[in-house]
Amino acid sequence: MSRLAKKPIELQKATVTVEGGVLTVKGSKATLTKRVHPSVSIEVTPEGIMVGPKDSSRLARALTGTFASHVKNMIAGVDTPYVKKLILEGVGYRVELKGKDLVLSVGFSHPVTLAIPDDVTAVVEKNVLTLSSSNKESVGQFAAVVRRQKPPEPYLGKGFRYSDEVIRRKQGKKAV
Repeated sequence: MSRLAKKPIELQKATVTVEGGVLTVKGSKATLTKRVHPSVSIEVTPEGIMVGPKDSSRLARALTGTFASHVKNMIAGVDTPYVKKLILEGVGYRVELKGKDLVLSVGFSHPVTLAIPDDVTAVVEKNVLTLSSSNKESVGQFAAVVRRQKPPEPYLGKGFRYSDEVIRRKQGKKAV
């Protein structure tokens, strides 16, 4: 079993309820829900939230730490949203918002249109795309989908990169 799951998870300002196999976390800015796997038990106690396996199967022990991490992320996300910044580098590359869609011009013969998930908010300033959401999974997954459209290449550094990511540049051809 995970070391994370052995300790009770502290409640900061969030309200946590577990009913009918659904975990609900309510905070000052958002409400998140997640279905709980039948092999995992989540109990709300005065000391905090206890996550444990219902049986001694390998799957139950493996999922215990995963669900403990999910609960921690949900409690942190309902008070302060998670933010991912993507920087687009390259001559002629553009990002723009059109309603609930993100339109990318990244060197293809056609613009790439991506639908922004409902719980993610996107802000574009020049070529910096800022994604924020109270759900860590959805903001991380959408940032990965956007980055996959044009990952940074090692010779010129063109493409999407995370703001804290460092691209190792290669030298390229040498003139004889």
